[in-house]
Amino acid sequence: MKIGFVSLGCPKNQLDTEVMLHELMTAGYEITPDETEADIVVINTCAFIESAKKEAIDNILDIAWLKEHGRLKGIVVTGCLPERYRDEVLKEFPEVDAVLGVGSLHDIVEAVRAVERGRKRYSSFRDRDEVRLGGDRVLTTPQFWTYLKIAEGCDNRCSYCAIPYIRGRFRSRPIGDLVAEAVQLERLGAVEINVIAQDITRYGLDLYGEYSLARLLKELTSATERAYFRLLYCYPDKITDELIAEIRDDPRVLKYVDIPLQHISDRMLSSMNRHGDSAMIRDVIRRLRSQIPGIVLRTTFITGFPGETEDDFEQLCAFVREVRFDRLGVFPYSAEEGTPAAEFPDQTDPQLRQDRADLLMRIQADISAELNRGFTGRTVRVLVEDYDAVSETHFGRSAADAPEIDGKVYFKSRARIAPGSLADVLIEEVLDYDLFGSAVVPGSPENVPGVPGGARGGDGSVPGGSV
Repeated sequence: MKIGFVSLGCPKNQLDTEVMLHELMTAGYEITPDETEADIVVINTCAFIESAKKEAIDNILDIAWLKEHGRLKGIVVTGCLPERYRDEVLKEFPEVDAVLGVGSLHDIVEAVRAVERGRKRYSSFRDRDEVRLGGDRVLTTPQFWTYLKIAEGCDNRCSYCAIPYIRGRFRSRPIGDLVAEAVQLERLGAVEINVIAQDITRYGLDLYGEYSLARLLKELTSATERAYFRLLYCYPDKITDELIAEIRDDPRVLKYVDIPLQHISDRMLSSMNRHGDSAMIRDVIRRLRSQIPGIVLRTTFITGFPGETEDDFEQLCAFVREVRFDRLGVFPYSAEEGTPAAEFPDQTDPQLRQDRADLLMRIQADISAELNRGFTGRTVRVLVEDYDAVSETHFGRSAADAPEIDGKVYFKSRARIAPGSLADVLIEEVLDYDLFGSAVVPGSPENVPGVPGGARGGDGSVPGGSV
């Protein structure tokens, strides 16, 4: 039996896909990247906001067409969509043969076997708060960069967010398990490990009685030899002095922090049930920038939240112009059923939400262009990701760019450079959010003393490998 996979949504969901891939491969199933060759397709879905639900539904319908017109025998839908809409998925999509909630991640082999044997309408919805965290993985990212999920769920209870209702309460993974996984990822060639969770700054509170991200980072860099660690999804109210010092002082913790702020108006922050106010946010930014020279700050904002006035929005625009974030994303508000905000009065017009999001992104586009022009004439270290034979150009990312969400660095080189290597690139021009230049010291990390290696390794065993 050949199994195809469609993985949707965030990197946290992607890691669940990687665990399911490993469990199916261990059970003897063959994985195919081509859905048209698959006997069964597993669709791991997201249902965080309306656009994610639409993407999940569109993918189910696309795969259902293959079931009607191709060789496909079965469809398994997993993840957030069936967890959030348990009865509706099987009812509304008769083509779907099995569904698994987020707590039934490890039932994937049983689900596929049920479909293989012709059993229809299989379902499993185990307690999402009791699911075993972590697990061996088959990497779907390149071996030289990957993700490390340190916790599951969320306790923040922002009024607009459905994650706690989908993913359950916040649960940290033990430090020992995370260190062992990071060591194995590095052995398989990881140069960059991106630390993720819904809120990584809450890490350890449930296990150790205190915020323990700084402690975890110390353990990770002590146990590994070369890999760099990037911090994604740090909540501002939990960024401690100890964490700032660890980012500043540890050369293998990248000077990059993703802080989802969502707004700056105190009225909006209170209505969103965000922890802290605008003064706290400004203080965190001041501490980070004053204590960590050159730090890159990424954030996200929501426009058109219920009751957002022109004054609230203008405060947000002025804040963005003032702070000049290095990286910024904007989401128009999505009213999610089951969340408190969906029942708030003064729901804004959807077009207004989008218009404000577009305006804020235009402001940020000008800021980003100006910041990027400042790189002209400077040399940056780049993690090489691949080579485009048509344009004869390498491309990769600097420490200022997170995978899949930020820009890239494109550059020419007299010699071909292997993916996973590090190269110094002289920046010569700016292309929107990307940079373009020429390699100064091309070659593998062995040519650059003191820089982590990028050699590939492993045989696809777990965790690691690619499909």
